[in-house]
Amino acid sequence: MADTGGSAAAKRMGFAVPEKVQLHLAMLALQFGYAGFHVVSRAALNMGISKIVFPVYRNILALLLLLPFAYFLEKKDRPPLNWKFALQFFLLAIVGITANQGFYLLGLDNTSPTFASAIQNSVPAITFLLAALLRIEVVRLNRKDGISKVMGTLLCVCGASVITLYKGPTIYSPTPSLQIVPPAAMLNASARLGDEEGSGKSWTLGCIFLIGHCLSWASWLVLQAPVLKKYPARLSVTSYQCFFGVIQFLIIAAFCERDPQAWLVHSGAELFSVFYAGVVASGIAFAVQIWCIDRGGPVFVAVYQPVQTLVVALVASVVLGEEFYLGGIIGAVLIIIGLYFVLWGKNEEAKFARAAAAIQAAGDHSRAPASHIIKSSLSQPLLQSTENA
Repeated sequence: MADTGGSAAAKRMGFAVPEKVQLHLAMLALQFGYAGFHVVSRAALNMGISKIVFPVYRNILALLLLLPFAYFLEKKDRPPLNWKFALQFFLLAIVGITANQGFYLLGLDNTSPTFASAIQNSVPAITFLLAALLRIEVVRLNRKDGISKVMGTLLCVCGASVITLYKGPTIYSPTPSLQIVPPAAMLNASARLGDEEGSGKSWTLGCIFLIGHCLSWASWLVLQAPVLKKYPARLSVTSYQCFFGVIQFLIIAAFCERDPQAWLVHSGAELFSVFYAGVVASGIAFAVQIWCIDRGGPVFVAVYQPVQTLVVALVASVVLGEEFYLGGIIGAVLIIIGLYFVLWGKNEEAKFARAAAAIQAAGDHSRAPASHIIKSSLSQPLLQSTENA
């Protein structure tokens, strides 16, 4: 197994960091990076940045960051681009870039970073539900893994419904400490989260937008799987989607954002928010997540998702003065429990599949002709061990 740059440097200094520790540190850093994105995006909206201009700049920066790596690292793996692939990338961009990011910003503008992060915990369950409806995923209700996945999906749906339909009383409010914030501060106290009076914002509508964001994200995960089998160059696929996403947002902007002033960056805070969203939340985070999925598996990566919600809640409370509501807390707990039910079911399903494959392999070996068994006992194991090394 090849060493990463960090482990190689550590060895030169006389100590080695185990890969498992590296994975945990990388996932923690990733959750802090995504948590910062939720807070920074909300701060950008509070500063008045356009909900169309923001994703345009974000995807341009992400494209500029990913393009060199996609070009040089995937030269051998990247098939030639044709009209069929281009159409598939365009459609994936509609779902995974335009609808995903558009619904997210609309939902975040009407709710808060904490609940946006909490609802995102339902993406694995929604992905399982869509895959089951499209018959990509098999639901086995006669096994504990199938029952667990179904129960987890129902809990996630219940949690999202609670967040959407029931706001409830305020459990925690840092309002007194925000009253001393000067008017010239980046975020005005009058624009704090959860304050809907006179703002024209709707908590319920915001949650519906966030559910649309989760549906778009889950659909993108399901739909891109068959595309990646035919076009096995993940960085290139993502770069193409970022390119088409920019084109689609520019088309929307031509009809919905005609104010030239909206395209100007008016402050260093706005510039930082755009830079953070494009470079950290899109470019760097994607690269780190790919490495973690490759080394630790998708279940390991998904288990860390609730950590993001906790970090967002703490940071948003301190930086943005976010209030916590009873309905949001109940819904977040239900979604997180449902997430772990789904992940546990997926993990048990993987164990069952490995055990079944081992039994089938043993059966095939026992039914092999005697001459084949004699031959394999002499030379075949060496060839197999060499190929699988």
